[in-house]
Amino acid sequence: MADTLAILVGGGPAPGINGVIASATIEAINSGLRVVGIYDGYRDLTAGTPVKTTTLSIDDAARIQSSGGSFLRTSRTNPAKDAASLERTIHSLEALGARYLICIGGDDTTFGAARIAERTKGRIGVATVPKTIDNDLPLPDNAPTFGFETARSVGAQIIESLLEDARTTVRWYIVVSMGRKSGALALGMANAAGATLAVIPEEFPDGTLDIDAVVKVLAGAVVKRRAQGRDYGVAVVAEGIVEHISADALKGLENVSRDAYGHVRLADVPIGTLLRDRVRERLAEFGVEATVLHKDIGYELRCAKPVAFDVDYTRTLGYGAVRYLLEGGSGALIALSGGRVQPVALEDLVDPQTGRIRTRLVDINAEAYIVARDYMVRLEPKDLQPPLLARLAAQTNLDEQTFARRFGVGRIRR
Repeated sequence: MADTLAILVGGGPAPGINGVIASATIEAINSGLRVVGIYDGYRDLTAGTPVKTTTLSIDDAARIQSSGGSFLRTSRTNPAKDAASLERTIHSLEALGARYLICIGGDDTTFGAARIAERTKGRIGVATVPKTIDNDLPLPDNAPTFGFETARSVGAQIIESLLEDARTTVRWYIVVSMGRKSGALALGMANAAGATLAVIPEEFPDGTLDIDAVVKVLAGAVVKRRAQGRDYGVAVVAEGIVEHISADALKGLENVSRDAYGHVRLADVPIGTLLRDRVRERLAEFGVEATVLHKDIGYELRCAKPVAFDVDYTRTLGYGAVRYLLEGGSGALIALSGGRVQPVALEDLVDPQTGRIRTRLVDINAEAYIVARDYMVRLEPKDLQPPLLARLAAQTNLDEQTFARRFGVGRIRR
């Protein structure tokens, strides 16, 4: 009987998942393997309940590569949350006859795959294909994670529409973008759309972030924009700032649910509403009239039809995962470097201090960020010096000295 390759998808959806499933299926079958798709990620494997599967054929895979969503669905179940869960997961895989396993997912799915590979010691060959619209996995050559380019493109189109609405109706939008740890998606969408500014967690010093610092950036941008003769704009804020803000500053945060990996469900934190209300209050305090609304962007991006880049990218990743496994490999993340498949050992991705997969953050010292920052409308230290200071203060009910004190921008890491 032919060896069996099992494929599963974990974590949130990302455009391009079906491209990996399709190319891995076709390459595996052409190499003599039987392919089983596992529905709902690790969920049934970890629970030890009957696992919902489907035997995949080339006909099944032939045309799904350009479709959005996940043919095999997905879940956020953590197979390594404890020893018993890990053992049930491995036992379930062995009961399916899985000789090889391809896990398509982000940092948490990759972490679970690393534990399976470590525990089975080659009995089950494990490969992970990295996907996340957050673009926060440490891939070689700073390559994007698949799904990011599609999410950035779709998100930029939404922001462009909001910019036109803001101009037409003379208002401001605070757009909260997905991005738990990294501000890459927020920055990428803002840059591509020409948003007024973006605020990402990487630009602030380490440690707990005072939400007032974010409010000050946003309110300052509104005032500076008014001084330039424009009463409208769009600010994009990465949702990951929530993880840097003290719980006391977030209404009801203690009651927000957490996922299987212990993360606060950021979608349940009303950060957009909180920032909108605080910015409105701050502007009113300074005598500035402005209509400020908020908009969340995230779920619209995850199951979008992949752009050509992600279709092509995922085809190579799926093929590379199968070739890696058939050549005797196990325990690696499949990446591309210079157009070539490059397996990266999963243990090399783990942060020794946290035991978790390392997070790739936006490098705010790189030209890519510096150029983006220079094109934003934000208060900078030079703005708080004459003669610009007088123009800015004139937009408010503050004198120059008070304005400079209230809007002192502090030190931004660069």
